Amino acid sequence: MRARFLLQLLLAGNVLISCLAVADNTYSSVAQDPVTVAPVTLDGEVLFRLRGISALPASQRAEGVRENIVEVAQDPAIDADSGTVTVEEDRMTVRYGEHAVVVFFPADAEIEGVPLKLVAGAAVDRIATAIKEYRASRSTDRLVQKTVILVVISVAAAVLFWAILALFRWFNRILERRVQRRIKKLEQASHRVLDARQIGSWLRGILNFMRTASLLALVIIWLETALGLYPWTRPLAAQLFLLVLGPIKEIGLGLLASLPDLAFLTVLFFVVQFALRAIRTFFERVHRGWIRFARFEPELAMPTYRIVRVVVIVFALVMAYPYIPGSDSEAFKGMSIFFGVVLSIGSSSFIANIIAGYSLTYRRAFREGDRIRVGEQEGIVIEMSTLNTRMRSLKNEEINIPNSLVLGSPIVNYTTFQRDPGLILHTEVGIGYDVPWRQVEAMLLEAARRTEGLRQEPAPFVLQKSLGDFTVVYQLNVFSDNSGTMNSHYSALHGHIQDVFNEHAVQIMSPNYVADPEQPKVVPPDSWYAPPAPPPVA
Repeated sequence: MRARFLLQLLLAGNVLISCLAVADNTYSSVAQDPVTVAPVTLDGEVLFRLRGISALPASQRAEGVRENIVEVAQDPAIDADSGTVTVEEDRMTVRYGEHAVVVFFPADAEIEGVPLKLVAGAAVDRIATAIKEYRASRSTDRLVQKTVILVVISVAAAVLFWAILALFRWFNRILERRVQRRIKKLEQASHRVLDARQIGSWLRGILNFMRTASLLALVIIWLETALGLYPWTRPLAAQLFLLVLGPIKEIGLGLLASLPDLAFLTVLFFVVQFALRAIRTFFERVHRGWIRFARFEPELAMPTYRIVRVVVIVFALVMAYPYIPGSDSEAFKGMSIFFGVVLSIGSSSFIANIIAGYSLTYRRAFREGDRIRVGEQEGIVIEMSTLNTRMRSLKNEEINIPNSLVLGSPIVNYTTFQRDPGLILHTEVGIGYDVPWRQVEAMLLEAARRTEGLRQEPAPFVLQKSLGDFTVVYQLNVFSDNSGTMNSHYSALHGHIQDVFNEHAVQIMSPNYVADPEQPKVVPPDSWYAPPAPPPVA
């Protein structure tokens, strides 16, 4: 059964090749300028060709002659063999009784390169044969016979259609059972350089293409045969090949001419794909720390791989460009220039963000998980992409900042030195000149010692930043090893500063000072937990 299916498929291929040859001949015979030369056809058969002029195009002249022949053929009283040739000064006329069917001029003989008399005589024979066939093809017996043939070939086409589907289902089962196992073994032998799933997808795509092409060829052959059985649809059958198989023929010839270039592009594609896989494997090993280089951090491996990948692809495109079919055509060049201009105009910010993204990567200004401040935005870095940097703000908001903006803004990284020696938290207070500076420094250091979570080594320290008109500005500096809790530490530190200064009845005078009040602006200890504040924990 399978052998019979294969035989039927081969026979269908032979029929398709024969039909392509017929279509090629028909296409070549009628591919003329309709103003200069046009064929006279009857039921799809070319009888002879006629010359035209601008005042009477050849196509219009040929159509008039065809109508004359049809008029004679439809008159059963006219004998098909009664055609005669009338010779005049510069022309010859083919007549059927009083019907002047066609007039030949010397210019018509120049088309064939033979004497005018020979052209007219041959035309009489072709017209007689065409009239006989015209009448016979429209007879009742012939139509019944053609209808029987149509039923037979329709049944055969349906059976062959089912056979093709069954054959390719069998091919798919073989692919799943046998070929796929061998491909998986090949994948393991190549250390996963070859992808079994991808190769299997390619093979299934090839089978689907072959199945579709076979079914389409079968439908076209059946349609052309069916249309060719009846005289009314026979011209449409020829046009079907012109419309469908003519472009396919041109594409096929173009592919044959481009086979060397396509072979080069195919080899280049697989070489580049293999090279990219090898490069990715290498940089993944560097990223995981399996391969180490001096002064090259593993975090830079994947960004470097993306740069190398772009360089390899661009180099491959430069090599492939001269071998792309149609690359030397004006249309291809025009489209290349158009897309180049559109890309250059519309992607300036896009390219700027990409360049800025790679610049930030190699500057190592921050990493994912760092707490940073970019301009007025502050938060935790959650992703560093090629185009933008994503941050989570301290209020749990997502912030997307274009890399070009990040590159042009000052960046404060709170995480880089939080472990050693530590992040310095600092706050300022303004105290009057009537308070000893040594007492103020001692109170600020006491507030730092009371704040939990802050480091005591290195020890906190106080700086006198300025001597103002009415106050001395003191700055307390405390080390912290956790930038994530910086805000809570600030809040606790400020609270302890107020407590210590209230305990010692020292007024904090910043930020503004007008005059000395009658009583110091401090909170006595018995009012520290005034309602609705919760009572202190014992």
